[in-house]
Formats: sequence, structure tokens, C-alpha cells
Amino acid sequence: MLHKIRGIVLKTTLYSESSVIVQVFTDKFGIQSYLINGVKKAKAKIPMNVLQPLHLLDMVVYHKINTQIQRVAEARPLPVFRSIPYHVVKNTIVQFLNEVLYKSIRQQHTDENLFDFIYNAISWFDETDEPSVNFHLAFLLKLSRFLGFAPRAQTRNDQKYFDLQEGDFTSVMPIHPHFIEKTLADYFLLLFSTPFEKLIEIKLANQTRRLILDKILVYYTLHTASFGQIKSHQILEDVLS
Repeated sequence: MLHKIRGIVLKTTLYSESSVIVQVFTDKFGIQSYLINGVKKAKAKIPMNVLQPLHLLDMVVYHKINTQIQRVAEARPLPVFRSIPYHVVKNTIVQFLNEVLYKSIRQQHTDENLFDFIYNAISWFDETDEPSVNFHLAFLLKLSRFLGFAPRAQTRNDQKYFDLQEGDFTSVMPIHPHFIEKTLADYFLLLFSTPFEKLIEIKLANQTRRLILDKILVYYTLHTASFGQIKSHQILEDVLS
């Protein structure tokens, strides 16, 4: 049976000389693997360039329950990116976010709220003329809400530490090393709560931005099973420095 769906490309793997298997986070079926043939041909129906990380797709697919690899009838970019593939900073940020998302999202079921957040955030990032270099920080902190470990706000003045393991403020220094002091934690909450279009107003020194990102990745490691090491982390820092 054919289904019309939207998708977000997470990973593309070569399957043969002209075929690939694409892992796509879909609005109706969660994460699915699709076999797409002939992507490298000159007149490919679905060309390789629309299957890049975090590209947004409008798709018509065959879906069979309990089938590991599904088939695609049609796939086209929607919206067509106008800046991400050509803007060094935007492209590097998207490559980094793609790696984190691939390691974080495990949904084999429908999660429209999570899908809509990612879809709308990436669409906005492509459209904005002034990309904030803090976008990836805010994106990951906002994403944590949909993954079930959003940071909780300070409730008392004596709470001077943010426990990354618990995702909460505490007045007593944790006995483990996974915590940050209030000054840095305030940036966590500010980035978490600030709309994307206002991120440009948050000014961070490069060193502070790196430290916040390091702590966000620790936060994800603590709350996401088999998260592992992020390889694009250093490339991102080099581009943003």
C-alpha cells in the first residue's frame, strides 16, 4: 500500500554500485530504512544530492509491517534548501546535528511532535539570513525536551550547581564530576528557552560556547543509551572559532 509521508534524512549507505539504503525519520512511521535504486545515474528519478544529511523530503512509499527495508515510489526535497548546502557554517552545523540526531533518535514508532520540531527548526535555519552560531546549542537543549530529559529550572537561590546526571539544580555539590556551576547553567536555561529567531541576541565568547557544547554532549551521553563519541565535534569547533 502506498503512503504519502514527510521524511528527514539521517544516514545514507551504499548498497551497490547504483543503489543506497537511506535511514529516514518519517512523520508517520518513525525511523525507516528505504532501498533506493539508480541514485548515481545521470537521469536518476531520486538523485543522490537530495539524500544528504537532514534534507527534508516529501515521499510516497510502500510500507509493509515487520519489513526491515522498505521501498520508495517517489521522493523530492520539500522545502528545497536554499542556503544549507552552500553556507560553510550552516552546513557544518547541520552535519554535526545530524550525527547527534542519528545517535539519539531510536523511534521505530510515530512521534509527530519530535518530527515537527526537527523539521521546522531545520527549515527555519535554512531560511534565516543571519544564522546564529548558537543555533546548535539551542537546538540540542530544546531537543532534550522531546527526548525526555529537558533541564529543569532553578527553584531556590541557594541552588548553585546544575547536576547533569539528574538534569536539575542542587544546593549541594554533587559527588560525581558531571555538574556545572550556576553561571554556565544559566546559559543552558537561556539557550533552552530562547526562540531561534532571538538567538542572535545571545553573545557568547568562543571559549564559553565550546565549554557549553562539551557539557551538552556530556548531558546527552548521560541520558542517551549507546550515545558514543561525536566525530564531527572538532570540525564544528574549528569552523566556528
